[in-house]
Amino acid sequence: MNLGAVGAAVLMLVMQSGTEVPYAPMPAPAPGASVCAEGICGAEALEGVFEALRATEAGTRDRPVHILQIGDSHTAGDRITGTLRARLQARFGEAGRGVLPPGIPYAGYGPMQVQVTTADWPISVAPLTGPDGAATLGVGLSGARSEAGEGAVLTLTAEPGAAFDTLGLCGDGGPQAGRITATTADETVEAEFRATAAGPLCRTWRLAARTDTVSLRPTGAVSLYDVWIERSAPGVIVSNLGAVGAKLRDLAARDQAIVGAELETWRPALIILAFGVNDGFEGVEAEAYAALLREQIERLRRSAPGASLLILGAPDGLKSGAAGGCGADGSRAAPASLAVVRDVQRRVASETGVAFWDWYGRMGGDCSAERLATAPEPYMRPDRVHFTSPGAEWIGGILSDDLLAAYDRWKAAKGEAD
Repeated sequence: MNLGAVGAAVLMLVMQSGTEVPYAPMPAPAPGASVCAEGICGAEALEGVFEALRATEAGTRDRPVHILQIGDSHTAGDRITGTLRARLQARFGEAGRGVLPPGIPYAGYGPMQVQVTTADWPISVAPLTGPDGAATLGVGLSGARSEAGEGAVLTLTAEPGAAFDTLGLCGDGGPQAGRITATTADETVEAEFRATAAGPLCRTWRLAARTDTVSLRPTGAVSLYDVWIERSAPGVIVSNLGAVGAKLRDLAARDQAIVGAELETWRPALIILAFGVNDGFEGVEAEAYAALLREQIERLRRSAPGASLLILGAPDGLKSGAAGGCGADGSRAAPASLAVVRDVQRRVASETGVAFWDWYGRMGGDCSAERLATAPEPYMRPDRVHFTSPGAEWIGGILSDDLLAAYDRWKAAKGEAD
């Protein structure tokens, strides 16, 4: 009997005995080295959101701590933010899913903790802003708007354990505006958008009881920018508002009247900016990009004066066709402008008193996108730009750990260590 036959016989005996080799998941990579202490530069800028989290833990805060992330496809996919949401809610309490676009913005849309279904419910997504012009579609931070008519239905169904008792909408108010009827298993409520003057209008309902499902139906003409669900209780909300392909200038093109109304209503304790990859792949001029970033930081501070700000530095990303790059054949490399974007983000964060998370370092630095894409369990997709689901959960877990570690160090410095 040859060696192959022996191996086959042994395998047959193992199978007949019912003995199986248990599945052992690959160990996750350790967080990479960072240019920032414990991954975050300027963590003192997070004191506002840390105060809110401390009050939540102490039982002295009666409303949610709202964390709002705005960015590109990494944000839109909700796998990174979904992990952050789950980690923070596990420690501080679950206060709801947060803000969503007013419909289904793209094929394959699958937010965490809630299912969104529609019938005859159109949605328009703002075109990406070109280098020399602004988007023309009037939208807020979701980057989308819905012009649903009679007979349209939008239904939000929360996952088990994520029931909500508060519902909110922002849309166009005015003399000719219609209304939205919201129906749950227990009640029907109406939001009137008719107003004396035209302009953005946000409405919030406190429902009679927690519910898993709500359906929205318009009567008359109503244009919506977003919808949100939460609990009227202490805990954490993490909202993710991302647009596929978005750059920092897409944030700059959002209608300020709408953005102001949204942020005044949502009252975020922390705003996370997660742009940079698309900017780096397109190419930027350092000082022009720095000026645009400063403008957006100042804009958010004016619109949400109580919010802490955190910039997620641009992660690693590779494009093919480059010589002397990453991988066995050296055919992939990061665009030169991606490092420029990252350096500008860290410099401007330091100058303006904004926290900065070193995403690039924490995922492994140079060529980390190649290593993560070619690992036995890939953490990045073949494009070397987007994370797989396990990869997104991994990097979202590192972000969560770094934020919680910074919070615990902040408490310890005040003599309040757990």
